[in-house]
Amino acid sequence: MLEVDGIHTYYGESHVLHGVSLRVAPGEAVALLGRNGAGKTTAIRSIVGFTPPRAGRVVFEGQAIERWPAYRIARRGLALVPQGRRIFAPLSVRENLLLGARSEGWTLERVFELFPRLRERQAQLGGTLSGGEQQMLAIGRALLTNGRLLLLDEPSEGLAPLIVREIGTILTALKAERLSLLLVEQNYHLALRVADRVYVMNKGQIVYQGTPAGLEADEEVKRRYLGVA
Repeated sequence: MLEVDGIHTYYGESHVLHGVSLRVAPGEAVALLGRNGAGKTTAIRSIVGFTPPRAGRVVFEGQAIERWPAYRIARRGLALVPQGRRIFAPLSVRENLLLGARSEGWTLERVFELFPRLRERQAQLGGTLSGGEQQMLAIGRALLTNGRLLLLDEPSEGLAPLIVREIGTILTALKAERLSLLLVEQNYHLALRVADRVYVMNKGQIVYQGTPAGLEADEEVKRRYLGVA
């Protein structure tokens, strides 16, 4: 479904990504792990068109998209849950959800079934929600665009452990529906709970790829690149 092949991405003259390659198959959940500053968010920005790579290819469902503007990539079927949620604080929950909604597939009612708290708070302003509720809103908004690949950038960031577990349950449910997922995370345990395959980044490069079980068994990679004992 998604093939990222040897991309090099810069911020001005600062060379951030050095030949990053990864893939996501249809119906697969893939996690991209690494410490702060490893290049994970830049990889997401390169895929969705916010910071296009200067070299390399991004191919979605057989179509090269690395030179496309972000709005066209979104229309093509990539749905982003951005780091920091980025909801519209002055709008109601319902208005936030309906902003990018399309008629096929996911509907407002389906999102409310997945997130009952959003149904209860649909008239409430987005900026008055808790952090966990804002994350649910950001995921629900992305689902309503009816993209075929959902990219989530640090969905557990800043959330209490109980809410992180709830987010993990939601992502597992989406995976069961065969929605393709690319999950950028620092939360090692959440990522391994959800993912079929795992990539680890360090200093703008992929330094490990494999299965969650393989990563769990690799003490050197966990210690050196993830700080997991």
